[in-house]
Formats: sequence, structure tokens, C-alpha cells
Amino acid sequence: MSILAEKAAAFRRRLVDTLLPQDCLLCSAPSGSKLLCAECAAELPQMPEQQCPRCAQPAPGNQVCGRCQRHPPQFDAMRALFPYRFPVDRMIQRLKYGHQLAIADHFGEALAAGCRDLQADLVVPMPLHPDRLAERGFNQALEIARPLAAQRGIRLDVHSCARLRPTTPQEGLSLRERRRNLRHAFACNTDYGGRHLLLVDDVATTGASADECARTLKLHGAGRVTVVVLARTLLD
Repeated sequence: MSILAEKAAAFRRRLVDTLLPQDCLLCSAPSGSKLLCAECAAELPQMPEQQCPRCAQPAPGNQVCGRCQRHPPQFDAMRALFPYRFPVDRMIQRLKYGHQLAIADHFGEALAAGCRDLQADLVVPMPLHPDRLAERGFNQALEIARPLAAQRGIRLDVHSCARLRPTTPQEGLSLRERRRNLRHAFACNTDYGGRHLLLVDDVATTGASADECARTLKLHGAGRVTVVVLARTLLD
């Protein structure tokens, strides 16, 4: 973003703060144009300082963890903004099931700030099956990816990757069962020609969905796939 564009964006934010103040989503205190007040934003749970660069699980010295050494995922790296804990879990649920899309805008911009060091070519949102999309009315991964792509100035690729079949609910399945459930669930119609893709989703639980989608993207020429999520379920 150029200096002029940054100044224009800052002016718009100040104007919105003045004309359209809002209340904090979590505590209802005045928060200007922001979704959260400064106090609530500062109290959100934080990812561990030392984590595996492949899967974002805690790992001493930021080294690749034993699990990723034994069974390397198809994706090359993972970035997560928060651990999947209260109140982040409730905020994501309000986004997905309460249609509060302002949450996607807020977190998408925060993800963009957290990924400034990533030099990627395309942003790819995790696709939803058409049945699930019709049921929900929107793809939360796409809504998160929009501000991320806009803030970073990276092209958003919405049409190249699709979900071929609905999968049974993943909750309660083992990692092996999740992977079997997702096998061949995705399709792609593009040759990515060695480009670096940011695969965006709301939550990574076991990482099985991201792994299978990354496998499909790699089969279609992706040179590197970095998974970028709002929240990561951390192992105890």
C-alpha cells in the first residue's frame, strides 16, 4: 500500500470513528470504527511464541515438530492468528452461524498484518460445497480472504478450486478418519505454474481439510502452499 493510500485509509477510519461510532462486540464499550475496544483486543488469547512452522502447534525453538517430521503435511507452512479458545471461538461461531460478516472484515485485516512477510502470488479461500454454501448463504473463508487479499494487494482466486462432494461432519473423527473422509473432496481447474498460494480458512482443527486441499493444489502446479487461518486448535 502506498503512503498516499495509507493516509487516505487513515482519514476514512477517523471519519468513520467520528460519524459512525460503534460498540465493542464483546463488552459493548465504545470502540469507534473498530469491532473490539482496545482492552478486549489486548485480552484475546495469543498463539505460543514458539511453534512448529509447518503446523503451528507448540514446538520448542520454533523447530518442525515430531509429528510433522514423521508425517509431513501437504502444505508447507501454517499461520494462525489465535488459538481456538474463548472468546475467539464464540466470535467465529457468530460469523458462521450469526452472519456477522464484520467479524470476517476485522480478522481478515488482522491476518493481512500478520502475513506481511509472506510474498505470495494468490489468495485461495477454502471452498465450500454448493449445498453447504446454499444453506449458509456465504463462505466464511472467502469473506476472511477478501480483506486479506485487498490489504496485501494479492489477487484473490475464487473460481479455480471447488469442493466436489459434501463430507460427513468431522467432529469426533480421528485424524485418519478425517483424512479418509476428505479424500478426493476437492478439484481444481487451474495450472498454478509453481506459484505460492495462501490457502485461507477460519479454523484449523486437525489440519486434515487444509492438507487435502493443499494436496489438490500441489497436483495442479502450486509450488508452495501456506495455510492461513483465524484460529488453530492446539494440542494439549
